[in-house]
Amino acid sequence: MASEQDVAARVDAPRNDDIGVEQRLELFRLQVEIRDCEKRAYDLFLQNLIKGTSHLSLGQEAVAAGFGVAMQKGDKSFCTYRGHAHTLARGAPMEGMLGELMLRDIGLMRGKGGSMHLTSVEHDVLGSYAIIGAHLPIACGSAWRAQYLGEKDVSVCFFGDGTTNIGAFHEALNFAAVWKLPVVFVCENNLYMEYTPIGDVTAVPHPAADRAAAYGLERILIDGNDADVVFRAAQAALAKARAGDGPSLIECLTYRHSGHSRADPGKYRPPGELEEWMKRDPLIIYRQRLKEFGVADEKIEAIAAESKRKVEAATVACKASPPAPIELLTADVYADGGWAWRN
Repeated sequence: MASEQDVAARVDAPRNDDIGVEQRLELFRLQVEIRDCEKRAYDLFLQNLIKGTSHLSLGQEAVAAGFGVAMQKGDKSFCTYRGHAHTLARGAPMEGMLGELMLRDIGLMRGKGGSMHLTSVEHDVLGSYAIIGAHLPIACGSAWRAQYLGEKDVSVCFFGDGTTNIGAFHEALNFAAVWKLPVVFVCENNLYMEYTPIGDVTAVPHPAADRAAAYGLERILIDGNDADVVFRAAQAALAKARAGDGPSLIECLTYRHSGHSRADPGKYRPPGELEEWMKRDPLIIYRQRLKEFGVADEKIEAIAAESKRKVEAATVACKASPPAPIELLTADVYADGGWAWRN
């Protein structure tokens, strides 16, 4: 776990007045809905209604929510295979996300993409990428397009700590810095690259923040479990990019409550580590934050109840939706538009 000194190396701003009650309620709503929706995804998996693997963000909701509220319509999101949270944070409907996981026609991609390839152009989510680091250069391309055309949207690229040891990470950072591209790179450091502690295989303590200087960028290390801190960091980086002052690299310290994927019980974690991080659950932190700012318990509980209602309605809609039609699943598999193998 990061030291107090490390966590303090954040975009520091006053705790009061700069965010406002309405935005705080939105930050809380997003975190609750992401948590409830992903917990329902796990329940549906146990019912054998979700096939294959999927990667949940339980415990990491503050990163998606903080950026989701800070980003403007038109800003582009690029996600990893752990992309459910970021897709929902940009406004994609629950039934679209859950339906995609269930391979139903109601899904965002009508069941053809599944958990690891969530995409919603309508909501500016330009893909979830299963290949580690593959989307960083693509985010640079999107940012270069905005720069070339004189448009003001910013590309935001989310990735895990393991990506920082992939060549594409360094290539993309260098390219973005040289060309001063309007892109924000966001490392969600949950301490583990799949099953291996990131610290065991990395030469620096903080795999993203400690490398920022190599590309002439500011070292930004923040508490990724505090949505207010993430929101402020996102605002600053987005404003910098929009003003033409180039990219930012933000390392968010966070922790996943479950294993890497459904097949992972997470037994490699040292005793007591999970319990310590559970004390810093983003939802616990934010419930207390709302109370500190005078939000009534009734308002907080109403948001939580509405989230559960929406999850139930989405589940009913997904179960009622038919599977994706075979004509869709077999279209565009090969370059000729069909599915039959030709040698």
